[in-house]
Amino acid sequence: MPTPASPVPALPPVEPPASPDVAKALTTFVLSVTILYFGKEVLVPVTLALLLAFVLAPLVNLLRRLHLGRVPAALLAATLALGLVLAIGTVIGTQIAQLTTDLPSYAATVESKVNRVKAYTLGRVSELTDKIGSQTKAPAPTVTSTSAGASTTAPVAAPTETTGYTPLDLVRRYLSPVLSPLATFGVVFIVAIFALLQREDLRDRMIRLAGSNDLHGTTVAIDDGAQRLRRYFLTQLSINALFGVVIGIGLLVIGVPNPVLWGILSALLRFVPYVGSLIAAVLPVTLAAAVEPGWSMSLWTLALYVIVEGVTGQAIEPMVYGRSTGLSPFSVVVAAIFWSWLWGPIGLILSTPLTLCLVVVGRHVRRLEFLDVLLGDQPALTPVESFYQRILAGDADEVRDQAERLLKDRSLSSYYDDVALKGLQLAAIDAQRGNLRPDQLFHIQSTIIAVVDDLEGFPDRQPPATVPERSVVSPPAEASISVAADTLRIEDLHAETLPSAWRQEGAVLCVAGRGPLDEAAAAMLKQLLDKHGIGARVVPYAAVAREAIRSFTAGDARMICISYLELSGEPSHLRYLIERLHQRMPGLQVVVGMWPEGETILKDTVMRRSIGANDYTSTLGAAVAACFAAARATAVPSLSGGV
Repeated sequence: MPTPASPVPALPPVEPPASPDVAKALTTFVLSVTILYFGKEVLVPVTLALLLAFVLAPLVNLLRRLHLGRVPAALLAATLALGLVLAIGTVIGTQIAQLTTDLPSYAATVESKVNRVKAYTLGRVSELTDKIGSQTKAPAPTVTSTSAGASTTAPVAAPTETTGYTPLDLVRRYLSPVLSPLATFGVVFIVAIFALLQREDLRDRMIRLAGSNDLHGTTVAIDDGAQRLRRYFLTQLSINALFGVVIGIGLLVIGVPNPVLWGILSALLRFVPYVGSLIAAVLPVTLAAAVEPGWSMSLWTLALYVIVEGVTGQAIEPMVYGRSTGLSPFSVVVAAIFWSWLWGPIGLILSTPLTLCLVVVGRHVRRLEFLDVLLGDQPALTPVESFYQRILAGDADEVRDQAERLLKDRSLSSYYDDVALKGLQLAAIDAQRGNLRPDQLFHIQSTIIAVVDDLEGFPDRQPPATVPERSVVSPPAEASISVAADTLRIEDLHAETLPSAWRQEGAVLCVAGRGPLDEAAAAMLKQLLDKHGIGARVVPYAAVAREAIRSFTAGDARMICISYLELSGEPSHLRYLIERLHQRMPGLQVVVGMWPEGETILKDTVMRRSIGANDYTSTLGAAVAACFAAARATAVPSLSGGV
């Protein structure tokens, strides 16, 4: 009789495999790279042709507006481009032919300089060996004497081998390196002509492949990519042409032969990222060394390239390309390495436009959004997300650095409203979900208080170089902000217009709500009120809680501002807090700052009346304006000792 099987112990839960989307994306990437690598003989000419078609498209449109047909306009544009290329090639060939005729005269100068350098080097080495005292003497050569009767045999020349090259082998050996680029050049122009002739058809097919169910998004993506490519090529062509003109004029002034040749080559080679200018400078510097017996011409030529490239690369290009491409500097470097590995030197030249196409696709196709995040120049995190991430890490210094950059074109209250409060809201939401531990909340609040203290020296004024700021009050239409406060701007908040009683410390009580981060928001409000001449102090929630309200001292308070970052559900605790404050300090106006702008209480009139506050605001600027309006309109009796 078989024994019963023992129970199988429960296995630990198996970790789920990698997401199918990740595996699919990785497979697609590997397959795409494989196709690009092994298909470069076909893909490179086609890519060059399509990019050339992008560049010539505006010229074709101009010719069609001049009442030329579609076919004549495309053929004429391609012919003009071909003529320009041939003209540049002719000039280069003529200059090179002229240069080769003068090369023998430069050889003597080069040989003389080499001999001088060699003599100088040997002299220095000889001096060094003399000082060290380790001279070496070479043994005298042994001379073998032959007897008079001995006969000397002359060396026999080795028989020459016939090469055996046929005329076809010679043609293949010497003409193939020339014919291959010419064939590629012809293929590029032929494909470009057909791409110009069938632009609309190719566009429609691309839209069909990308997704005809979203015609608007696909059309916007194609137009955005075409516009960016045209702007990039036009900008690069203009900058490189200017670079070549300046180099040519500079070499003409210095006296280097054939300045036109070096100017053209400098403009063309500069299309090669990073190393193009270096390659372009080698030949003129070498030629300058061969022309002049001294070294001054070479040094001036080198200085010319260094200065012009430095100004172009460090001043002009960052300013111009920052508005024309949308690529981050890191992505440009990585793209150059990647496309050079795939397609060689031509990949290095095409790296920027090809990467730009990927960024445009990632910007408009949701599944490929990671391309825009990785390669684009847009910040990966918004200022609000970056603020929250830094306070979560406790990095007050970086938060201050971000604040200083943003405060160059906005006021302090605008920074607090648009960045700091929204970052605190993210923290409050995480705290409500239980994602933050109590020690993390304390750490976040301490970091915020430190940042607020660091920003004490910044005025709450809109910088004069920027557009005038909107009114500091921006409540929803249903909120009960007074008309007087609604018309106030930051420029109107002058301390000289306030009654003296409102300038005393503690005239406005910034009461923190019961949330863990409300006290940080109250500290921001207190700082803004102080900057505009209204005396304020922060009151923590524990000081006005049910068990502590009887011992609370109001001092010379004139107004109460309550800060709440998060108020979910029925706000009964806020109503009870206002009741306690009214009982302890009767007659004082109460303003509730609901910093989440979409809070229900800001839109529900019945709820606002049931809570019992005088005003409700959604921004710190609005709270400051409400305090100013109350100070100008009323004079609240002093409540010394806390009635």
